[in-house]
Amino acid sequence: MVQEIGRWHGLAFRGHDETEDSKNQGNLFRLLHFLAQHNEHFKSVILKNAPGNLKLIAPVIQKDIVNAAANETTKAIISDLGDDIFSVLIDESHGVSIKEQMAIAIRYVDKKGYVLELFLVIVHVSDTTVVSLKMALELLFCKHGLSLSRLRRQGYDGASNMHGEFSGLKSLILRENEYAYYVHCFAHQLQLTLVAVAKNHISVASFFSLVTNLINVVGGSCKRRDMLRKSQVNKLVEALEIGEVSKGRGLNQETSLKRDGDTRWGSYYYTLINLILLLSSVGDVLKVIEEDGLNPE
Repeated sequence: MVQEIGRWHGLAFRGHDETEDSKNQGNLFRLLHFLAQHNEHFKSVILKNAPGNLKLIAPVIQKDIVNAAANETTKAIISDLGDDIFSVLIDESHGVSIKEQMAIAIRYVDKKGYVLELFLVIVHVSDTTVVSLKMALELLFCKHGLSLSRLRRQGYDGASNMHGEFSGLKSLILRENEYAYYVHCFAHQLQLTLVAVAKNHISVASFFSLVTNLINVVGGSCKRRDMLRKSQVNKLVEALEIGEVSKGRGLNQETSLKRDGDTRWGSYYYTLINLILLLSSVGDVLKVIEEDGLNPE
């Protein structure tokens, strides 16, 4: 669960450099340091004070600890839900391993009357056909003792409906449980509304149209992307030589142009941030394109 929380906030579970003098040791190390500072009992047995080689901070052990915490957290959620009715929220999730995944959360009212929406699990699926998605969901329900008959709502976003897989899943579930009403993700609707309203302003629409064209032209081929990367490296070397930027593990990572997307929160922000960082290198690539005369745009 700690690892998933880190992902939600865009934070890596492990740091780039976990040495003692590192400024980015990762979430686990920072939590351990926090415990040591606020609890004398923990301080006497962790990190430097751990006996022998029992620091329990090796990558494999870290993953085991996280998996154990995730299992206990999931058990607590299922126990709190009990036999009550609930809703399920599903979305597609691509991991760094480039595998098809379903991110599943449940929503229910607890014993105190509070509405809770909790992440449950990420399930790997071999493909995104309706049958595979429903089978994966049924296996998950079976594993945790959940019943499809207790389902009262199913929620997916519009992008899923466009592809058809989740809209088909919606229909299959409704055949077995007519009370599992479908609700379009409101956050997704709000995102699309904000984009539509913003682009209704001529200046905003023209600006982002220009940005999109710029990214398409500069990133239009492997050759141009290589030119952009080479220019970025050369400028970084020059900045290091004159002391404008600092050296260090995890610093000065390669940056690439990102495409914006109407259905992704914050994508426009990251598109502009990366464009600002690479602006001089983008200019170099445009000069070469202009000199070649291969693209009249």
